[in-house]
Amino acid sequence: MEACAKAKFQRFGSRKVNLVLDQIRGKNVKAAEDVLPFVAKRTADLVAKTLHSAAANLEVKAGKKLDFSKVFIKEAFANLGPSGHLKRVQPGPQGRAMPYKKSMCHLTVIVTDEKKGGR
Repeated sequence: MEACAKAKFQRFGSRKVNLVLDQIRGKNVKAAEDVLPFVAKRTADLVAKTLHSAAANLEVKAGKKLDFSKVFIKEAFANLGPSGHLKRVQPGPQGRAMPYKKSMCHLTVIVTDEKKGGR
C-alpha cells in the first residue's frame, strides 16, 4: 500500500530541496526522521513535515497503527513551481532596476509498507 504527501508552492529552490531528499531517499521512515534534525539545511524542516504527513496518510489508509521502521520512502522529489509569481527588482546602477524571480518548488513524498525491491 502506498501513500503520498505534497507540499506545493514552497519558497525554496528545487535544487536545494533535492539536496536533502537525496539523503533520505530509499530509507525507512524512522531512520529518515532520525537523520533530518541533524541536516544543516533550512529545507530539512519542510521535508520532515512532508515525510511525517505521508506516513500519517499511510496509517489512515491502512486503518491501523504501523511500525515506521517497516515503512519505506519509495519516491521523494521536488519539481519547479511557478516562476512568474514572485517577480522582484533590485536597484541597479544609474537609477535602473534589475529584475529577478524568486523560485518555488513542489515537494512530493511517496511512502510504502511493502518491501523495497532492487538494491
